[in-house]
Amino acid sequence: MNAQNTETAYFAGGCFWGIEYWMKRLDGVLSVRSGYMGGSLPDPTYEEVSSGRTGHAETVEVAFDPAMIDYREVARRFFEIHDPTEIDRQGPDIGPQYRSAVFYTDENQKRIVGELIDILRARGYDVRTGVVPAEVFYKAEDYHQDYYDRSGGVPYCHIPVDRFGDIR
Repeated sequence: MNAQNTETAYFAGGCFWGIEYWMKRLDGVLSVRSGYMGGSLPDPTYEEVSSGRTGHAETVEVAFDPAMIDYREVARRFFEIHDPTEIDRQGPDIGPQYRSAVFYTDENQKRIVGELIDILRARGYDVRTGVVPAEVFYKAEDYHQDYYDRSGGVPYCHIPVDRFGDIR
């Protein structure tokens, strides 16, 4: 994988297992890692993040080939696989570590996410997703990586919903 042909995106939207599962299924996505971002504790563990006291969110790091898929499509998928109207929760997962957030890496990503949120709001969604600069990403423990692929299960909190329809 040539680094110059790779872009990176970071998304938090509930349990990282479900976000990871659906992002990996996009053509052009090269890798997805589960981890933590947005908190104050260096190199946090799952137990520390789960306490809700570190400020981190369960986050996925998505590496993709922009010649195959653009950031807009990756971000669209994010908004369609979790409920962006929830505050500090997704399904049965409750707490600030399960908040909805896009951690943007540059002004272009920030602009695109803003455009997508505007579309959703115009369609009646009360989007509560935070849009904040990316910080240090801490990879989660190995047992969290590729969870659904290893277990043979499918996400029960993250079910794709076509929120954009014809908008590309």
